[in-house]
Amino acid sequence: MLDFLGTKQRTHNCGELRPANAGQAITIMGWVNRRRDHGNLIFLDLRDRYGITQVVLDKDLSPDGHAKAEQARPEYVICATGTVRERSAETVNPKMATGGIEIVANELLILNDSKVPPFSPAEEAIGNEELRLKYRYLDLRRPEMQHNFEVRHKVALAVREYLSNEGFFEVETPFMTRSTPEGARDYLVPSRVHPGEFYALPQSPQLFKQILMISGMDRYFQIARCFRDEDLRADRQPEFTQIDLEMTFPQQEDIFRTVEGFLKAAFDVSGENIEAPFPRMTYDEAIRQYGIDKPDLRLPPLTDVREAFTAEELVSLKIEAGLPVIAIVIPGQVEMSNTQRKAFVQEIDRTVGPDLAFLDVRRLEKSADYAALAQRIDAAAAKNCGLDRVEPENRLIVLSPRLGTMAPAMDHLWLYKKAGQLRLELAKRFQDEHKAFEKKGAADDYRFLWVTDFPFFEWDEETKTWTFAHHPFTSPHEDDLKAGRMESDPEAVRALAYDIVLNGTELGSGSIRIHRQDVQQQIFRALGMSDEEAKERFGFFLEALQYGTPPHGGIALGLDRLVMILAGASSLREVIAFPKTAKAIDLMVDAPTPVSDIQLRELHIRPTKQ
Repeated sequence: MLDFLGTKQRTHNCGELRPANAGQAITIMGWVNRRRDHGNLIFLDLRDRYGITQVVLDKDLSPDGHAKAEQARPEYVICATGTVRERSAETVNPKMATGGIEIVANELLILNDSKVPPFSPAEEAIGNEELRLKYRYLDLRRPEMQHNFEVRHKVALAVREYLSNEGFFEVETPFMTRSTPEGARDYLVPSRVHPGEFYALPQSPQLFKQILMISGMDRYFQIARCFRDEDLRADRQPEFTQIDLEMTFPQQEDIFRTVEGFLKAAFDVSGENIEAPFPRMTYDEAIRQYGIDKPDLRLPPLTDVREAFTAEELVSLKIEAGLPVIAIVIPGQVEMSNTQRKAFVQEIDRTVGPDLAFLDVRRLEKSADYAALAQRIDAAAAKNCGLDRVEPENRLIVLSPRLGTMAPAMDHLWLYKKAGQLRLELAKRFQDEHKAFEKKGAADDYRFLWVTDFPFFEWDEETKTWTFAHHPFTSPHEDDLKAGRMESDPEAVRALAYDIVLNGTELGSGSIRIHRQDVQQQIFRALGMSDEEAKERFGFFLEALQYGTPPHGGIALGLDRLVMILAGASSLREVIAFPKTAKAIDLMVDAPTPVSDIQLRELHIRPTKQ
């Protein structure tokens, strides 16, 4: 029979008692983590958010309590009242924070029982993720998950405090708004009051935060919920949270300093130290040095080693003239078995495709004809990467176009992007052996970077038109506007846009915004949008721009992604309380689901099924 709590009050949690508390009368409450029955003695490990405490039920001292303990099973909710006792030296459990004490209980209440759970929260690892998501309330009891949400709470609080102290107001923006183009599909909400019309859930608070700047708020922030209907991965969820901010009259440096400040505060509360200011790199520099716009600075950059080749060697090795010869430093695996080498070559061929050839410099070293070339490549790669030398335990690959496959006039960036893709694939493969990924202290663990001057436009192969690379409210460089490149050379137009990158992961994006209506309309026209269409879709915003809009800019960083990194989690699902699967399904509440015909009629909706 279950007990009532009555007037009992918890005096301590399950993680705070220590030998200094010995002799105190206490009451603790929580879940049974484990139960061990030794006859006259029953040991219950009692768990709550704060830790685990061992409770001892001695049949001679408390017959009633011992009888209750015989009924208790894992995940029963119990209340134990008794005295703190210091453990003897040979029974101390050094793996538990409370391992120096135990509670000798004189009373035990069973407040609720539990079915046999599909998995035990006492387990450190549970392989079936679908089972974890279906029984999320059990999964969240696990200490690892409790730790993740402690990190999340501390990070969010640190960000709020930092931005508040910097003069930012926290302002909430609407969840139900109008659909605007922001790069992904909107989640739509039908209106009952206005049949046939829809609200959209915000992909970001973009227009609202700009309107707050027009409103004279000066500095705004929000830990904002955002929604995107897109295909999901480990680092994507249909609903997510971002640290969103905007400020008036800023230079990029003001935004960089603010972000660096709250990131340092967030890392401090997580027990990590980072140094600011962060290094900066333009988009073009990032592509040429790393082949990607979110470089991982823990790895050496790509480098052109064409200078190492003589004219005769270029001809004999069939290397295309006039194009870079890119060297990639690859961690570990200098000596390979035939099977390993075959897999290595297949990985390279699969990644770069038929247009590019590669040379393995470590194998060239063993060739009488090419040993001198291998040494020159090694020296050129080291010099261009800013290294004293390429460590001999690291493999060195040289990548170049196969003769006749690319015209010299082709954009070299394509070649660097291919090399960057290969570099990342091989770095992941050999990560366990690569010194760059070893723990050396916070300064080396976390390599931040600002990437600036992104292209304003990108070419859409499907529609054969230019589209915005960031979003249509990003300001182009003044020099590009004045030079007329918007019409004459869209590909050359640079955006006043910037990304914050950490260890090869994009944490957030931002930009200086367009604050003049004439420039905003010019951008819409450049995107192929007529004045009528722009007015229909953004009329309220274009009108607001006419009322003394100040220069402004901002940024949004993914809170979920930041916490994922700080908690050492492998997926966003580990730091979101109630996440969706890769198919956007909530297994716990079984959503989405059909709704009743009555609800559909009220919304004037008739579903069509495939």
